[in-house]
Amino acid sequence: MTPADSGIYRFGTFILDLRRGCLRQDDKEIRLRPKSFAVLRHLVTNAGRLVRKDELIEAVWPGVVVTDESVARCISDVRQALGDTRQELIRTVPRRGYVLEAHGALQSLATGRASSLSTTSSVPGRPSIAVLPFANLNGDASQEHFADGMAEEIITALSRISWICVVARNLSYAGKGRAANAAKVGRELGARYVVDGSVRQSNGRVRISIQLIDAVSGTHLWADRFDGALDGLFDLQDRVAIAVAGVIEPTLQTAEIARMAGRAPAELCARDLFLRADAMMNSSAALFPQALDLLVEAIGHDPSYGPALSLAAVCCLRMVQNGQSTDPAADCLKGADLARKALHSAPDDPITLANAALALTFSGEEIGAMMALVDRALALNPSYARGWYISSMLKGWAGQHNAAIDRMNRSLQLNPRVRIGVAMYVLFGAAHMFSGRFDEAASNLRLALQEDPNYPTAFRFLAACYAHMGRFTEAREAIDRLRRISAAIFPPYPMFRRQSDRELLLSGLRLAIGQDSAAAAIA
Repeated sequence: MTPADSGIYRFGTFILDLRRGCLRQDDKEIRLRPKSFAVLRHLVTNAGRLVRKDELIEAVWPGVVVTDESVARCISDVRQALGDTRQELIRTVPRRGYVLEAHGALQSLATGRASSLSTTSSVPGRPSIAVLPFANLNGDASQEHFADGMAEEIITALSRISWICVVARNLSYAGKGRAANAAKVGRELGARYVVDGSVRQSNGRVRISIQLIDAVSGTHLWADRFDGALDGLFDLQDRVAIAVAGVIEPTLQTAEIARMAGRAPAELCARDLFLRADAMMNSSAALFPQALDLLVEAIGHDPSYGPALSLAAVCCLRMVQNGQSTDPAADCLKGADLARKALHSAPDDPITLANAALALTFSGEEIGAMMALVDRALALNPSYARGWYISSMLKGWAGQHNAAIDRMNRSLQLNPRVRIGVAMYVLFGAAHMFSGRFDEAASNLRLALQEDPNYPTAFRFLAACYAHMGRFTEAREAIDRLRRISAAIFPPYPMFRRQSDRELLLSGLRLAIGQDSAAAAIA
């Protein structure tokens, strides 16, 4: 869309009126200097794509020699006017230019049409998702409220995921009642992803079918159906909305990581660097140092980005545990400092709260307070599967092993498509070992090492478990394999708050390597 198509644009809560030359929010006019207004006009009318500095200068200052400082000052003015302190609406792409992310629809009010400009360009930015009106397949108008209510509950659940933008209901419902291709509607709304669904009722039962679509390619990323009784509709809506959001979040993470594949880190924003680092940490413990480098770069882009700060804190302390740190004392202090900075920067972000609590528990903070932080994260986003996983960790470290298993199973229910992962197997293994169920523990720990043969903690627990079972040959083999990847046979385990748990692990390791060797290793 160009200014010739319509002189009025809506983006987010703002209206840019090019005919009157003003920017409004609600009924309030926001004043901008003429050049700053011209910069905003060019970014809005080219939303969703990279605007290079030379292009911006030619559009706003034609035929005039302008310094980068003048451009930066106008960008700063516009960000201040929009309240874009986190630089999520107008992104700086280092050494290249700027992009205005059209979160939701960029709409022409004069024509009533949504712009075809989309946030699906190759420029990194926070992804947007639209939940379309659910189809009422029964055709009974009296049941229309349930179909609408189901879509609204999903909008609410997705809105709790801090790193995505959800198109407002009034925009996504604008075309209700007309048959249309879901991916096409998503593109018209400026959404990168679309949730579409239907509701059918029969014989006192209701079936809800839902699909997640990539609006760029039109491909289906996920689909499922949910059944329930008509006498518990509200409970069913709550359960389905939380389940859908729980699956969609990691599915979008996977899709976003695939979308940025092949791009150099310098081309990525803080969020994308965070997602790439998170994927590396979940892939293999051997990649933690590289993941930390990406997180440091993300923090360089945005020093107040809570998710990157908190995940960097976890990374520092996990590297100490894995024997990958060259200065464990310094890295422990660094991890705790990063976690506290994260909590200060983003006190209401579930990802930040959960990861910071995990890191601070590693560093020795009072575990009850840290479990309360994770509970707050889950209150903010009940569908946050990783939050339930971190809650399971802390419950296990506090010695509440059955509760740890229950919360891990909750995490898996929310994200059933995910590969269970090495850390989850280790958590299951530790919980069973500390509860005296050595056979179940060993089974989970072996599965962990199939997932990642370079995970030191899994070898430590497996060696201790085998030793307590009297399987000393296998225990020594586990110790031998551990020594190939880590010099730390007995690293500090301050996270285990129950003395009996720590002693069970350490006594098993002593048995596995022989009492004399253990004494030498500890010394």
